[in-house]
Amino acid sequence: MHINDLLAHHRAVVRTSIEIVARVRADDLGRRTPCAEWTLPDLLAHMTAQHHGFAAAARGTGGDLTAWEVRPAGPADHTEAAEDVLAAFAEPEVPQREFELPEFGASFPAVQAVSFHLIDYVVHGWDVARSLGLDYRLAPEVAEPALRIALAVPGGDTRLKPGAPFKPALDENGSDPLRRILAALGRSPDWA
Repeated sequence: MHINDLLAHHRAVVRTSIEIVARVRADDLGRRTPCAEWTLPDLLAHMTAQHHGFAAAARGTGGDLTAWEVRPAGPADHTEAAEDVLAAFAEPEVPQREFELPEFGASFPAVQAVSFHLIDYVVHGWDVARSLGLDYRLAPEVAEPALRIALAVPGGDTRLKPGAPFKPALDENGSDPLRRILAALGRSPDWA
């Protein structure tokens, strides 16, 4: 996929997550999430830190570990970080930049790093929506590219390690791309 198309899909996915997170209210903060080890505040803190880290990586400073620190974060913090990552990804140098991603102990070309962040926010947008009891809709133009990204995520024993970004894949034989994405990345599409 061309980087410009990927960046447009990424922008749509992050915008959707902003809209969903904006619906979080104070009385929602005790809710559990499809991320078994995280409550909704834990998930928001993680999402916010990842936005900050990927924004730093897009600007060539991903090796600065302070950008990746997880801190308590609410909906407004998340929105600010999401807007920052969108601005960083829109910078003209991004398509040629190597993204240093300390979480993976390596640097990656922009197309791969943007794919990582995109698929993470498809899943985390769904996580927040499900935590709130809301439906999550993946834009049709994003569904197939996101499914290709999800299916390319390596499986195996690395998904069993503590802190692994995704759990082992689950069976899903349906045709719905979102259900297939979720199952490929270890989420039960029927989580409630």
